[in-house]
Amino acid sequence: MNDVDISRFVGELAKPDFKSIEPLLLELDRFLTLRTYLSGYSIGDSDKKIWTALRLNRAATGTLRNGLMVNISRWFHYIEAAHPEIQGEVKAMQGAEAAKKSAASKAGGNYSIGLKGTENGVVTRFPPEPSGYLHIGHAKAAFLNDYFAHTHYKGTLLLRFDDTNPIKEKEEYQDSIVDDLKTLGIVPDKTSYTSDYFDYLFEQCIEMIKQGKAYADDSDGAAMKAQRDAREPSPRRDRPADESLALLEEMKCGTESGKKHSIRAKIDYAAPNGTLRDPVIYRYAKDPNSTDDNIMPAPPHHRTGSTWKIYPTYDFACPLIDALEGVTHALRTTEYNDRNPQYQWFIKALSLRSVQVWEYARINFIRTFLSKRKLTKVVDTGRVTGWDDPRMPTVRGIVRRGLQPDVLRDFMLKQGPSRNITTMDWTTIWAMNKKALDPVVPRHTAIEIPGMVKATLSGGPEKVYLEDRPKHPKNKDVGTKKWVFSSNLLFDQVDAAGFAQDEEITLMTWGNAILRSVVKDDAGEITTLGLDANLDGDFRKTKQKITWLAEDGPDPLVKVELWEFDDLLHKDTLEDGDVLEDCLNPITSKVVEALVDANFADVKQGQVIQLERKGYYRVDKAKGEGPDGKAVLFKIPTGQK
Repeated sequence: MNDVDISRFVGELAKPDFKSIEPLLLELDRFLTLRTYLSGYSIGDSDKKIWTALRLNRAATGTLRNGLMVNISRWFHYIEAAHPEIQGEVKAMQGAEAAKKSAASKAGGNYSIGLKGTENGVVTRFPPEPSGYLHIGHAKAAFLNDYFAHTHYKGTLLLRFDDTNPIKEKEEYQDSIVDDLKTLGIVPDKTSYTSDYFDYLFEQCIEMIKQGKAYADDSDGAAMKAQRDAREPSPRRDRPADESLALLEEMKCGTESGKKHSIRAKIDYAAPNGTLRDPVIYRYAKDPNSTDDNIMPAPPHHRTGSTWKIYPTYDFACPLIDALEGVTHALRTTEYNDRNPQYQWFIKALSLRSVQVWEYARINFIRTFLSKRKLTKVVDTGRVTGWDDPRMPTVRGIVRRGLQPDVLRDFMLKQGPSRNITTMDWTTIWAMNKKALDPVVPRHTAIEIPGMVKATLSGGPEKVYLEDRPKHPKNKDVGTKKWVFSSNLLFDQVDAAGFAQDEEITLMTWGNAILRSVVKDDAGEITTLGLDANLDGDFRKTKQKITWLAEDGPDPLVKVELWEFDDLLHKDTLEDGDVLEDCLNPITSKVVEALVDANFADVKQGQVIQLERKGYYRVDKAKGEGPDGKAVLFKIPTGQK
């Protein structure tokens, strides 16, 4: 039995119903009439592969147990008895399949989408354009491609930068994408660049012109749009190939005539699908400030410099390089649905290896915009501090605000590769994030400096003393902290303002106290309190459980800035005709200074903590690193409105 037979048998035995595999079983039964092994006189690779395929097929094993095919049954049971090691291979395969199903179940989405040809290996690709930082929508694409390549199937993930537009692209963006993927835990098996293939793409453009499948056109943008809208051919559509090739060379050299031309694919100018109406596949890269009378070249490409003056379009380059790099399954958002016939046309026109395309829905969030143009605008106009601003929906922004990468991954995989377009509420993902943080983050106490109230505790300790307290009351593994006890205490103004005369309150982690006196300033704000200690009082009888800090301890309290952020938009979705500036919230952040217990001095940048009764915070700058040495903390949303 040769390799072709083995592959055919194994492939056919993957079918689940007996009717489909019965002819194959009869053929195999006849073949084994006088044979102990499928090849030679000892167990071989063919025996192992076909036995395993039979063992994993319920319809086949049922037939063998019934003894309906004598020769296969004899051979099957002999292999099982004489070579018990083969059972280990089956168990390993079953374990891998169970792990895949478990991962899919954990992911939550439906990943049984009928991708074809996966038995021959899976190669996916994530092809970002380095024209901005990765945002949360890109994260879904990256996670899905990574999941299909490395978890659902055991395959290969390619990272390919679509760097075909020197006007928008920068090395800064390229480097940031690499770093952000590391943050997300995504490790591509190979990294490449469309610019690696500029010579190849140019040669393919020449080939298309030679075959009469592309032509040079000097229609300007407005004229070309009018042709396409009217479904009329360009006057240059039947231009001879030699003439188009000569103009392509002029485009490459950047002559005055070349600057005015583009190369268009000759598909179907009257097609109902607008993407097939002779799309541009090569264009001269013009500076955006160019005029019809003065066409200026675009800035140098960040990788190839000034080598090229013309560049392929994404729609042309993508299918060609997918085929060339061995991509088996191209996962694209449904916004590319109309472009899929165009994608397949290019592959067929150039007789390239086929690639299966699967569309999934892009993800949208309320009060969020993901347009790179709009995101660039709020960065350039100073509405945010940069691409990593915690109000931005970029990967860097949301991670800086406190979203954990593992939570982001779980959330995206739960959405799955569905084609149903939905707009998500941020509360869902932030609630997941809180659930992940709550059991493991250490707890500290902060008192806001504006309006801070000092209190004297009569009957409290005569001297300051320290005791060990857990950093997390329900998780001892988080560690312990030194807690300071004193008769001189600090409270938040909002808490002190809520105390009633002679009310008994609970000082959290300590005991009870009774309010005896209140002093206010001219503005009516409380400045000092007098309390009587009742540390053994019953906390179950008090309404107010209050956080506090000892004013005097062996180590100073830590000054911090507590930042809280709001949505950039004041409406749920941007609609056609909306002006971005009119839809932006005028105030999207607020900050208050506070003091945090001295244990905070050891907290590092990037750590997440909980401030008792205030919420969860990510440490953006540790002690000594922020303004005037203050630490900077960003409040993390919890999904509660």
